[in-house]
Amino acid sequence: MVRLVSIWVERSYFMIFQEEFEQMRSLEQDLTFLSAKTEFDESNIPFKEKNLGIQNQDGIYTNLGLLLSDQCKHTIKVAVFDGEKQSEFQDRNEFAGSLFKQMHEVYSYIDFRNQKHSNFSGLKRINKRDYPEVAIREALLNLIVHREYSYSASSFVRMYTDRIEFTSIGGLLKGITLEDIQLGISVCRNPKLANIFYRLELIEAYGTGIQKILDSYSGSEFKPQFVTTENAFKVILPNLNHPKKNSKIQEELVIYDYPENKILEFAKAHTQFNRKDVQDTFNLSQTTCGRILSRMKEEGQISQHGKGKNTFYVLK
Repeated sequence: MVRLVSIWVERSYFMIFQEEFEQMRSLEQDLTFLSAKTEFDESNIPFKEKNLGIQNQDGIYTNLGLLLSDQCKHTIKVAVFDGEKQSEFQDRNEFAGSLFKQMHEVYSYIDFRNQKHSNFSGLKRINKRDYPEVAIREALLNLIVHREYSYSASSFVRMYTDRIEFTSIGGLLKGITLEDIQLGISVCRNPKLANIFYRLELIEAYGTGIQKILDSYSGSEFKPQFVTTENAFKVILPNLNHPKKNSKIQEELVIYDYPENKILEFAKAHTQFNRKDVQDTFNLSQTTCGRILSRMKEEGQISQHGKGKNTFYVLK
């Protein structure tokens, strides 16, 4: 209860601060909205600048207006590397303009390079792309909607042969952990921007993006990873078709490894184990531990035996 109250206080304080930033007067006032109006027209939603917070009541354009305008100062830089390190560029590009324009162009750029591989199960051909489209979409939207726009640095998308990395400015908000995010707790960095994307049905609900990314890799030996520092947040999507099955992504930052991987290693070293064993070993809450074990059981990674206090698990 104390933890939830603390999160609520932090959330309330930050949303007030961010709303002030979004509603501050933009230093650039000569703005146009061709891309934004097209996006609204396609969704049959009226583009009313004052109602959306793009203009204040005095008709002055706000920082939110600048982000959605064709003159947006923030960009997304995308680089494609030949290999698993940043030693050789294949291609690079910088996408500018309205956040809507950047969103569509960056997605198309990545999607074009998201190769499809085919194999056969009997007479049936099975196609599998390198990356789940849902994961790419949610990682890109997270990068756009939740980044810290008070800094002028670009966001980055880096494509390697074995992974894609989405890096945005702005770490997790104070009081929020990666475990909180996985539980669906959401503290929106840019509430008015997120509300616009929600109205346009680009995002379904706050706090669901990370879980959708995780779900898109359900049943795969590859798992997404999330990296956080004080000033940055990174989503790493592994290539499902990469032949190097046991490759490990080396990071100088602190990596939040997908907990199932650690629990599988734990299970290999123990004939059987119970929830309390996992909970104590990895310092997980009872709720989180139970949720992870249930998911692993559903995916056929472990099996459950016994009932009540005598419940235990074994590796399949």
